[in-house]
Amino acid sequence: MKVHLTRRYHFSASHRLYSTELSEEENRKLYGKCANPYGHGHNYAVEVTVAGPVEPATGMVANLVELDAFVAREVVEPFDHKYLNEEVGEFRVAVPTTENLCREIYRRLKDFPTARLAGVRIEETAANSFEYRGETREVQ
Repeated sequence: MKVHLTRRYHFSASHRLYSTELSEEENRKLYGKCANPYGHGHNYAVEVTVAGPVEPATGMVANLVELDAFVAREVVEPFDHKYLNEEVGEFRVAVPTTENLCREIYRRLKDFPTARLAGVRIEETAANSFEYRGETREVQ
């Protein structure tokens, strides 16, 4: 029997949506106010879903204490109250869209040792959320 476990975490960070491959005008046109040279911030909610069999001895898919510590070390501590463009190495080159943030968080969590990472969902605002489940299937 496989069960999915989803746990929610929070961090606050700022970013600027800006591509060095585009002109200032193209960036403004594409990203609008999100291309503001001074950046802007969000209070992100991140849902991490792991899956696996229920361990008979514990009755759990994953130990929440271990999952919480892993996510804190790999995601919350490196991203919380950071300017993503400058303080997180991956976003010195990649545009820190929430789509890319979702993929980066997935990459950081995929090696959780006791259950398979099934997906990462990020709520950026009340109107925007993004989900990534790895490269196992093509999006049509």
